[in-house]
Order: sequence, then structure tokens, then C-alpha cells
Amino acid sequence: MKERISELNKEVEEFNIHNEESLEQFRITYLSKKGLISMLFEGFRNVPPEAKRDTGLLLNNLKQSATNKYNEHKERLAMIEVAGPSVDLTMPAYPFAEGTRHPISIVRNEIIGIFSRIGFTVSVGPEIEDDNHVFTMLNFASDHPARDMQDTFFIEKKSGIESDPHDVLLRTHTSSVQVRVMENQQPPIRTISPGRVFRNEAVSARAHCIFHQIEGLYVAENVSFADLKQTLLYFATELFGKDVNIRLRPSFFPFTEPSAEMDISCNICGGKGCNVCKGTGWLELLGCGMVDPNVLDACGIDSEKYTGYAFGMGIERATMLKYGVNDLRLYFENDIRFLKHFRTEIL
Repeated sequence: MKERISELNKEVEEFNIHNEESLEQFRITYLSKKGLISMLFEGFRNVPPEAKRDTGLLLNNLKQSATNKYNEHKERLAMIEVAGPSVDLTMPAYPFAEGTRHPISIVRNEIIGIFSRIGFTVSVGPEIEDDNHVFTMLNFASDHPARDMQDTFFIEKKSGIESDPHDVLLRTHTSSVQVRVMENQQPPIRTISPGRVFRNEAVSARAHCIFHQIEGLYVAENVSFADLKQTLLYFATELFGKDVNIRLRPSFFPFTEPSAEMDISCNICGGKGCNVCKGTGWLELLGCGMVDPNVLDACGIDSEKYTGYAFGMGIERATMLKYGVNDLRLYFENDIRFLKHFRTEIL
């Protein structure tokens, strides 16, 4: 009998259970009332008394091994049935079409990488903000045009008071994230804030009601405008190539003083003048300036001790200049023909 038990052990181990039919066949062959293991138990009465102990142990181990195998495969097949087939028969045949990152994501990640290499950290904040963080603490006057409904999506007016600091709105710039950083952290601060922003504008080839910004902030002791210029020159050469030139034009922003607009030399004509740069040889890229002392004071930072610079740009704008895209609406249409142009990008 011991030899027969050994043979059945090998059969049980090698029996291939791959579906419900083979599982049932296994049960009938070995575990049913008329199965091979049951027949061995019936013949156990004929085993000599001196061999019963060892034979009985072998027989029980055989039955336990067969039962465990049956239960394991029964559970596995049940899980497969619940989960469904592992192969999606609706998928197209090989080779699969290659995907790609969206151009906005490509340029955003590249910009983050550029500033990360010189010590800037990434900060994020809520897209639904209050008037205080979007306007008031950034030195916007109560009658500033940007507060008007023509520019800002207000969600809830808390009172009838004009420019109530508790009004709820969709942020119009990611400068609100910089305010939250300055509220909760003392200098030195070196951070960039990428994210979506919203403005009540008509959608066209050059404007959209939803777009992406990335803004930078550096606050410490003895920060100067020269530091800002050198940082922006480094950024421009990293993003557009070593041959790019920059220029700074005086401008005005409520939260910086002095303020400037930064242009880069046209990467289409090399600064000679073309229809893209309207014959000027320059393309506007971003706004920048030294953080207004009123903003520092509003955020709890001593403006007598610390100075800082800030800058901000639209990622769509930078992407248009980098890739020569002439219609901003293409970024939001998910047109496969357009997205295929960025298949070789890896960022």
C-alpha cells in the first residue's frame, strides 16, 4: 500500500488544473466517495497491525495534500472569474501606438528642473482662493481693474463690500501660493509655484480663460535686481539655448517695485526681425521685479531686513515660443495630430 500511496502522491502533484472542468475531474478522481484515495482508506483495514501507524500517517498526508491543492485552485479560479479575463480583447493588435506627455507638461517639468538645479523648491496651493491672498496682500488697490468681474471669476461674495478679503474666487495667478509660503516661512525663501489659473477672458488664438503659470520668489538679505537679472538670464539660456539674449523693459505690477517685462531674442529669426516677432527681433516672455516692501510687511516679513525678487510667466507662452505654436487653443483640444509632434520628448 505504501508504494501505491507514493504513486498517488506523485499523480496529485503533477495533475494539471487549469479550468473548472479539470478541477472537477481532479475532485472525482481523488477526493470523491469512489475516488482513488477513498479506495485506499477502504483497503486500510487489511494492513497488518504493525504497519497501520506509518501507513495511516502516509494516507492522511496524501488526502490532506490533495484537499489543499483542490481548495487552492478552486479559490484561484473563482478570483479569475470575478476579475474577468486578463486579456482585453477590445485592445488593438500589436504594435501599440506610443503615447506622449502633453507639451504643457513637458515645458512645465523642464522649467521646474531648471530652477531646481539652482536651489528653488516647488510650492503648490489651492485653486479656489480668497480675495485676501489673491489681491489684498499683494498690494492691489481696492479699485484695481483686476478685481473687476471682467477679469476674475468670483464664486461667492461674502458681503456687499467692494473687495471684501473673504470673497471666494478662482485664483488669477499663482502669486497667491507665494503669499501663503511667506505667511508660514521666514527667509531665506527660494521657491517656484506652478499651477492652473483662471481669468474671465474670451478664448482666442492668443488668450484663454484657463491657462498655466509658474512664478518664482526669492527673499533673503541683500537680494538685488542684479541677482534677478542673472537668474533670468540663466533660465532663458537653459530653456531656449545658449545663443538667446534677454532684455528688461520698465513696467508696473502692484506687488513689485521696480518692475520689468523680460523679452527674449526671437528664436525664429535670431533677432533679425520676422512676422512672429513683428519685425522687432524680440518676444515677450515674463514679468518680474523686486518684491514691494508692502507685500513683505503684509506677510509678516521684516522689509527693513529682507529684500526679494519675484517673476512669473505663462507656461503656454513659453511653450509657444519654444515650439513655434501659433494658436493657444491647440493645447486644450487633445487633437492627436497635434500631440504626435511631441512624441520624441521625454520630459
